[in-house]
Amino acid sequence: MGNPVIVRRIGLLAALALCVVLLALVPKLPPYYVRVVDSILIYIILAVGLNLVVGYAGLLDLGFIAFYAVGAYAYAFLASGQFDIHLPFIVILFIGAAVGALAGILLGFPVLKLRGDYLAIVTLSFGEIIRIAINNADDLTNGPQGIAGLDRASLFGLPLTSPVHFYWLLLALAIIVCAGVYYMERSILGKAWRAMREDQDVVRGLGINTTTLKLLAFALSAAIGGAGGVIFGSFQRFVSPESFTFQESLLVVLIIIIGGVGNIVGVIAGAVVLVILPEVLHFAAQYRLLIYGIVLVAVIVLRPGGLVSPRFNLGFIVRKVRSLWLSPSKT
Repeated sequence: MGNPVIVRRIGLLAALALCVVLLALVPKLPPYYVRVVDSILIYIILAVGLNLVVGYAGLLDLGFIAFYAVGAYAYAFLASGQFDIHLPFIVILFIGAAVGALAGILLGFPVLKLRGDYLAIVTLSFGEIIRIAINNADDLTNGPQGIAGLDRASLFGLPLTSPVHFYWLLLALAIIVCAGVYYMERSILGKAWRAMREDQDVVRGLGINTTTLKLLAFALSAAIGGAGGVIFGSFQRFVSPESFTFQESLLVVLIIIIGGVGNIVGVIAGAVVLVILPEVLHFAAQYRLLIYGIVLVAVIVLRPGGLVSPRFNLGFIVRKVRSLWLSPSKT
């Protein structure tokens, strides 16, 4: 019988190799399926960003899609003939994140003292205000007609012209965002957010500035949403208010709830399920929304903590991998 530690290490390497192979095979799929995977990655980025506010800080934000819209229109304004400005994609990516963060701070100040349902209503209203403003600002945004003919994105001289190109970009950004949020979760800031989620009054009584904590959560979350919006605008090469409705905000919130609040692995699982499920239900077009709703209710009732157990999070996986790889292989 072989050494159990070596056997487990071989199993770990096999699992990692399988993941790499699956990710490498995505570009070989037909373009339609690659676009579906691109959509999954976009929603993973958005949901992980929103999870900073909803999952860690305990603040229910129903207007998150507004930051997504801010990023998308930042690209439309700065990389199209709308104002005859054509900045590089990588520059607009950082500008979109910065503008998104600023919008998050502007939203954060008015809601500092709000909690629960009141906070949800105000953030929902903020998202609708942004959408309606975009829809009615004809001279600036072309109103409901949107802005078309956006510049093709290029990264370090390499043009991004196909869903496969955006797949690699989105995969890299998703990994960066997940890793960044994971380390943020384990930091003192992440612990302070979790404490504030449990009881804001106790945290304030300990001398911790909850105002700063909330503004940081909104700003960082909105920055991720803004960056995601920039990539969406460059991918579609067209933006309009119809892409940023309340239904989109609700979908991102549902991804977190269905997958597991405060759990990056759960968010990934939730994004995969909620993006693929409507595609699978194409065979029953007339009843698709009904089946979709039944499945969502069933998951919430049967798995109130989310599809993925709170214990099975990214930190648990990292600890297991580290302990397995660093454990001595005694014979």
